[in-house]
Amino acid sequence: MTPILILGVGRMGGAMIEGWRRAGTFVPSDLYIRDPNPGAADIHGMRLNPPDSDLAACRTVILAVKPQVWREAAAQVAPHLHPDAVVVSIAAGVRAADIAEAFGGLRVARVMPTTAVAINQGTASVCASDPQARARAHALFDPLGRVVEIADEGLMHAATAVSGSGPAYLYAFTEALESAAIAAGLTPDAAATLARSTLTGAAALMASADTPPAELRRQVTSPGGTTQAALEVLMGPAGLEPLLKSAVAAAVSRSRELG
Repeated sequence: MTPILILGVGRMGGAMIEGWRRAGTFVPSDLYIRDPNPGAADIHGMRLNPPDSDLAACRTVILAVKPQVWREAAAQVAPHLHPDAVVVSIAAGVRAADIAEAFGGLRVARVMPTTAVAINQGTASVCASDPQARARAHALFDPLGRVVEIADEGLMHAATAVSGSGPAYLYAFTEALESAAIAAGLTPDAAATLARSTLTGAAALMASADTPPAELRRQVTSPGGTTQAALEVLMGPAGLEPLLKSAVAAAVSRSRELG
């Protein structure tokens, strides 16, 4: 499956590289980078912007550019790729059929990862009708965290909205909790420490067992206590559930537009 050509090394591409480095999955010489401005990613030892004549050696192509410019990136490299190369796309909303056409009929897998792949605790939704493309996606992302297979490509919009965009929802919730803590009288430093460590600790506990979130919530909610008082707001008619349904629906709609 190597060498691997990575088209675009932004935040997600850099996170994947860091995760592979931590896991020892690939050596730097396995990775070819096509990006005029690779940013802050540590690409020491990798081949940066190799000539077109070298691209035929690549057996895997990771499409990691922004969805708005993916066709331009594909057009630049597609004529030079080996016919046995496999394309793994992390471009939100872009259909596998369109990617395959732009790359001259190459096998395609779609993946939607999270940036926690950088610390090998990411989540990746994988969709591929071709067995070899699916296996290639697993080989790339299994070392980086949890992988969930999505059988229906149409549901990749939902996977993107729930998982790909999901970390931002948690960060926004943390911001809001910090702000509420400050409004309740805590100092900014205390508010930040309490909000962040509480949420990361709760997430770690949830990840450590198969206990459903609803049961974990019940375990920390005493009848008539402070937590119940807060949950009556958060789980009320205008609370988290309807709010998140609207947020996910908006993300799904945007994912479809990007495609």
